[in-house]
Amino acid sequence: MSNNNPAAENSTAAGAVPGGPAPARVGTIVWGLIVLAVAALTIVAQLGLVVLNGTYVLIGLMIGAGAALVLGGVLSARKRDNGSATGKP
Repeated sequence: MSNNNPAAENSTAAGAVPGGPAPARVGTIVWGLIVLAVAALTIVAQLGLVVLNGTYVLIGLMIGAGAALVLGGVLSARKRDNGSATGKP
């Protein structure tokens, strides 16, 4: 049975197979990496292996997360816009 609704086709996430699981979103991956990094840094600091300056750790995490979100958004937009010359459906 085919779907003749163009609005349904346009609402499908980039890279997703209609009816299949949705691909992981960039924001979800980046926030997951931030949580893992904070947990790892907390463990390292509690073990006393290194002394961490909280301000520098926060700045580093924010720079890394911002760069990852921008890069992921650009890559996602490039993949999504390959379908037409104008980039619009």
